[in-house]
Amino acid sequence: MRVGHIALFAAVLVAVATGAAAQEPSARRGSLLVKRHCGGCHAVGATGVSRHPAAPPLRELHRRYEPENLAEALAEGILTGHPAMPSFRFEPRDVRSIILYLNEIQDRQRS
Repeated sequence: MRVGHIALFAAVLVAVATGAAAQEPSARRGSLLVKRHCGGCHAVGATGVSRHPAAPPLRELHRRYEPENLAEALAEGILTGHPAMPSFRFEPRDVRSIILYLNEIQDRQRS
């Protein structure tokens, strides 16, 4: 019986640790969010072309903005002068994840 309790306790600890890790911002989560919300128009990876001709590849963002400087816009809602771009609003954890990912893909490292 005691072994069963220990196994159950260990399973609970693993579940809690996994849940806590899922809550932490990560570039992997940022990649998923960017693909889902931006990939319809923008190139969202380290290579490739944008689907929409007027949408710059996100790996080139640093030419206009440092990704870190987009935190407020991502949290409050991105608004652009481009009518086809929808407004997005993200939770703080997601904002950090997106910025981590955007920093990873910027082409300035390859220049």
